[in-house]
Amino acid sequence: MSFRVAILDDYQEVAARLLGPLGDGVEVVVFHDHVVDEDEVVARLAAFDAVVAMRERTPFPARVLERLPSLRLLVTTGMSNASIDLEAAARAGVVVCGTGARGSSTGELTIGLIVGLARGIPQEDAALRAGRWQTTVGIGLAGKTLGVLGLGRIGAQVATVGRALGMDAVAWSENLTDARASEVGVRRAESLHDLLEDSDVVTIHLRLSERTRGLLGRGELAVMKPTALLVNTSRGPIVDEGALVDALTAGGIAGAALDVFDEEPLPPGHPLLTTPNTVLTPHLGYVVDDNYAEYFADAAEDVRAFLAGEPVRVLA
Repeated sequence: MSFRVAILDDYQEVAARLLGPLGDGVEVVVFHDHVVDEDEVVARLAAFDAVVAMRERTPFPARVLERLPSLRLLVTTGMSNASIDLEAAARAGVVVCGTGARGSSTGELTIGLIVGLARGIPQEDAALRAGRWQTTVGIGLAGKTLGVLGLGRIGAQVATVGRALGMDAVAWSENLTDARASEVGVRRAESLHDLLEDSDVVTIHLRLSERTRGLLGRGELAVMKPTALLVNTSRGPIVDEGALVDALTAGGIAGAALDVFDEEPLPPGHPLLTTPNTVLTPHLGYVVDDNYAEYFADAAEDVRAFLAGEPVRVLA
């Protein structure tokens, strides 16, 4: 009997090309579409021994894992996945493994979104193709204040590039120390309120948790300058999406660039799709060639190691 492996959410149809060898007796089925309904997810995966999930595109809560008795191995790209209930997986006897990842791609996209939003690049591209010339007046970044929420690896990268562009960088998180801020070369804000009040660009690089969910709501957005820009490449629910739509529509802030959303893929007709002064990308922070090559090579290694009885990169 073969060991059946499902590759999920291969939107770009690259898995077959990038997946490393899995060994004899392994059957691979690649799914290019995304399934939202949990009953459909269970029906699709019921006959598989292993699943390779691309980041957090398909959630695996306890109620799904409990309905997949054949599942023995769950591989997530990257070494963390908030959409997998690791305790439920352990109870179900499912080994969860991760993969390596390159660390710079989300920070790179963040800088691109900041510049694209400030200079109106998407709008000017569309206008030029429609026969119009110079339809916007951009915002210069040099001399402006860059507010960084979260000064981990990605936040530090963005702050460093912001400083290279001539911006004054200030950072805040609940546990940020003066020593860490000094190490990165930024100022530590005394409070979230202070950072929001002072910043011309606010960029989010916090993990989603119960403490950060809804961190930027109506009150926090109201503190920001009406000329300020908000960029989120972390997780959608850190910002109150409805409050953000209202703030953008009413001119409470000048614009937002978003790579992450409460619901992904973003459904047709979502208010953000017609909200003014936005740049939207479909969760591209990790979607680069180097990352994908490492994801699928390591995923194949995870399967081979599991079949050999010596799982690697096990998440607990």
